Amino acid sequence: MPAVRGDGMRGLAVFISDIRNCKSKEAEIKRINKELANIRGKFKGDKTLDGYQKKKYVCKLLFIFLLGHDIDFGHMEAVNLLSSNKYTEKQIGYLFISVLINTNSDLIKLIIQNIKNDLASKNPVHVNLAMQCIANIGSKDMAEAFGQEIPRLLVSADAIDVVKQSAALCLLRLFRTSPEVIPSGEWTSRIIHLLNDQHMGVVTAAVSLIEALVRHSSEEYRGCVSLAVSRLSRIVTSSYQDLQDYTYYFVPAPWLSVKLLRLLQNYPPPDDPGVRGRLNECLETILNKAQEPPKSKKVQHSNAKNAVLMEAISLIIHSDSEPQLLVRACNQLGQFLTHRETNLRYLALESMCLLATSEFSHEAVKKHQETVINALKTERDVSVRQRAVDLLYAMCDRTNAETIVQEMLNYLESADYSIREEMVLKVAILAEKYAMDYTWYVDVILNLIRIAGDYVSEEVWYRVIQIVVNREDVQGYAAKTVFEALQAPACHENMVKVGGYILGEFGNLIAGDARSAPAVQFKLLHSKYHLCSAPTRALLLSTYVKYINLFPEIKSQIQDVLHSDNNLRSADAELQQRASEYLSLSVHATTDVLATVLEEMPPFPERESSILAILKKKSGRIPDISKTPRAANPHASERPQGLGTSDTPTLLSTAGGAVQPPSAAAPTNTGLLVDVLGDLGGGGTSTAAAPPATNGAHPASPAGGDYGAAAAAVHDQQAAVKKFICKNNGVLFENDILQIGIKSEYRLNLGRVGIFFGNKTPMALTGFSTSVTLPDGLTNRLTVQAKPVDDNIDGGAQVQQTVNFELIEEYVGMPDLSVSFMYSGVQQKLHLKLPVTPNKFIEPTEMNSEAFFARWKNLSGPAQEAQKIFKAKLPMDASLGGRLAGFGMQLLEGVDPNPENFVCAGILHGRGVQVGSLLRLEPNKQAQMYRLTIRSSKEKTSQVLCDLLVDQF
Repeated sequence: MPAVRGDGMRGLAVFISDIRNCKSKEAEIKRINKELANIRGKFKGDKTLDGYQKKKYVCKLLFIFLLGHDIDFGHMEAVNLLSSNKYTEKQIGYLFISVLINTNSDLIKLIIQNIKNDLASKNPVHVNLAMQCIANIGSKDMAEAFGQEIPRLLVSADAIDVVKQSAALCLLRLFRTSPEVIPSGEWTSRIIHLLNDQHMGVVTAAVSLIEALVRHSSEEYRGCVSLAVSRLSRIVTSSYQDLQDYTYYFVPAPWLSVKLLRLLQNYPPPDDPGVRGRLNECLETILNKAQEPPKSKKVQHSNAKNAVLMEAISLIIHSDSEPQLLVRACNQLGQFLTHRETNLRYLALESMCLLATSEFSHEAVKKHQETVINALKTERDVSVRQRAVDLLYAMCDRTNAETIVQEMLNYLESADYSIREEMVLKVAILAEKYAMDYTWYVDVILNLIRIAGDYVSEEVWYRVIQIVVNREDVQGYAAKTVFEALQAPACHENMVKVGGYILGEFGNLIAGDARSAPAVQFKLLHSKYHLCSAPTRALLLSTYVKYINLFPEIKSQIQDVLHSDNNLRSADAELQQRASEYLSLSVHATTDVLATVLEEMPPFPERESSILAILKKKSGRIPDISKTPRAANPHASERPQGLGTSDTPTLLSTAGGAVQPPSAAAPTNTGLLVDVLGDLGGGGTSTAAAPPATNGAHPASPAGGDYGAAAAAVHDQQAAVKKFICKNNGVLFENDILQIGIKSEYRLNLGRVGIFFGNKTPMALTGFSTSVTLPDGLTNRLTVQAKPVDDNIDGGAQVQQTVNFELIEEYVGMPDLSVSFMYSGVQQKLHLKLPVTPNKFIEPTEMNSEAFFARWKNLSGPAQEAQKIFKAKLPMDASLGGRLAGFGMQLLEGVDPNPENFVCAGILHGRGVQVGSLLRLEPNKQAQMYRLTIRSSKEKTSQVLCDLLVDQF
């Protein structure tokens, strides 16, 4: 309620006092009903109510509504207050409308007209009240009605600073409701230049608005980067002071600094060396100030200072391009690990998880391993301990894997129940990825089952069985180790499952020792039988019948067990059936038949584990260690022979299912979106047929990236997009989270590319944004216009973005496609090449033999011809013609005198220019060589087309 002077609102104060003094709910309702009757009578009977009385009664109605009672009258009186010139009366009217008026009300048109009158007013107070009401309602009707007025107020030279500030926030509210409300074109530049405004409120509100606009259409607002860097530099550096009147506890404009740093995280590092240098100077200054002694002991000073610092570190991590800054950020965060403030320790651990995935800072993060382990043991707050586990998981590599896994196992015994299952999955992943020998891996998994058996999912023990079955060198050790583990008095059921399966297959390898003789093995397993659930008993029955084949000397003991009433007459149909069939098999089958039926299981087909997928579902904070960089190690590509080699897939790709032991159903992989793009355009390559190429993409953010071997990544990217030179549809990129496909069509010098983004996970991708940009050499040769894409992709859903191109003249290179989104709270970024090449704009042209060779002779200038002789990379078969046709030219049949040769003709269409092009391909099948010749009417065009086509054969 607004403050009032004197007894102006005495009636309201008395009413509120009466309500508070009511002794019961009934008394309150009685007093409210009495007041409602009085107000209704005043509104109906007294036509001479002045503005003050209307304001008082409307205030009472508003108070009654806030108490939870319905109000079905008084709306017109509130609307009448909007016409008042008194601030308090107009304010109460707008407040009532914002709270009680429904957007479908009959009064909405009258309200809109009153708001328009106030927006046109010369009184800035009235203008602000109107914009506050628009923002509070924020409906599509409001966006449609005021979508033109609010932007004009925002950039008006006559509007005062307070009005501009309110206009920016109002426009932000309407944009969130209806994105099309923001005008484009010249408005873009005018909105961006609000970053230079001298008023603190205006520039702070403008940054919030621009950040929302950037997330929707980043390329259109790219100009904000240089202005944001310039404004940030004037705030944080000592060379030029800005906004010093807005210092908060010795920290200049901390809220604006945080917003500017967050805005810059929507773009890659600036290409301009000057802007980039200035930004790095700002980040270095912020890091330097963090090392200075505090200027105040008050908590507000440290909070503001650390807020700016943490956002600067987030920008450094996002850019991932300055090794010195990354290492300095890591060292600064390392100091926070022992800080007395819990929140600061939490944020430091969270940020270091991202730093651990960068090739530049991974080693620096590892230096804090002991501190993180100590935090795991001594930290009181469970959320901080959980982040410590995340960081140990992220910093793990082959050099420290055994230490980290052992520490996690030690902590697992006393860990909080809420994080045990997640820790089990992490230990299983690290053990397989970084194990140098299988005996250590087996020991770790069995310890895992012993310590936290209740939290070991089926996928974990399925996986260890797959590895043991597929590796002869570890089978004997596994059998011995699991036999010893089963001798513990208290043995978890998962241990019994693993022991039953492994001993049933490889128990003969330890049967020579009297301590693990066949009868001892059987007795040990059967001692656990009655304590297990029905599925585990079924597995043990399979083990027993295996024993009949391996150890005939204990056949009678096993038959007695199978014949017992507990099994033959079990209430569980599965147990009953197994016991009956196994008993019959052991009695009637010959030795040879028994040996054939019960022979050792063959190796499982190598499948990728689903453990990491389960971990990602349970926690959104996990960096993808499958792509943790090791580029700093010169031997990064020389993978030791361990569980991570190509012979045994690691746990780090989640497309496949898990192992299926004979007594348990194999889990199905229902979490992935299969063939999300299908057959793109009917004539394209379906995702099922296309290889799951990653296009060599390497995320620019440390949250998901393969930063190692940059040269190899670039090479992979070039190889992946070459397949699109001669086709328009297919899968451009695919990983465990996202699948990107393209479908293209071209006409003359215009092209339209549909980009399909498919979410392969059950979780939503949020903050989804894309940008299509042109490298420096293409800006004057190709134009691009990209339509916006939805900023959220639901689990298993697919969205489409349309990008239009216009060719001006031939060029070398391809447009860049940048994709950014949040997956499970972790920023993901991809940089891809969009396969839009000059040959796409070629129109096929029919031509007879005479016309072809006449034209061929005319195009005989040195700069008009390009020729290459090269070795065949693909089979010289009937697909040659199809590849040439896919290149865009018309394949001319019967034109060349040599029937083995191929000739083609086409016209390359640019803006206001047409370039005729002729092609001749001469294959030599004996030598497995080609000679490719292209002639064009414009210089350099032949060379561009020849370079594109040469890699297709």
